[in-house]
Amino acid sequence: MRAVVTRVSSASVTIDGVVEGAIDRGYLILLGVGPNDTQEVCDKLAEKICNLRVFEDEKGKMNRSLEQVGGAMLVISQFTLYADTSSRRPGFSYAAKPDLAIPLYERFLDQCRQRGFRVEHGQFGADMKVASVNDGPVTILYDTEAHK
Repeated sequence: MRAVVTRVSSASVTIDGVVEGAIDRGYLILLGVGPNDTQEVCDKLAEKICNLRVFEDEKGKMNRSLEQVGGAMLVISQFTLYADTSSRRPGFSYAAKPDLAIPLYERFLDQCRQRGFRVEHGQFGADMKVASVNDGPVTILYDTEAHK
């Protein structure tokens, strides 16, 4: 799985002119699923992101977690994180097919909720307009394949 986690002051997702999800302080997470991903990989990624400490403490150090600052998450499915960029026109055959990707995307949402977070989200496969006010900016890239 791949995730781009951005610390935000606010973020929202709009589908067909309707705001489907919005948060104030928290994380905007773009989440991609690969063809070899499993429930175990999903759970481990959710645990890492839920415990990420990138909010400043009283000394200005990135030392506080999302839970400590009362933040929320906006999670957007993003198959393009698996783009094949070997040519000028990206290919997307490296992304998981919906029959695997949708259950893992939904599991990720559930894993974060089970840890007590408010989780807003888009709609898998929809044409979405995502807006965010990046804070910092602080952006962290996770790739579960990179550290095996």
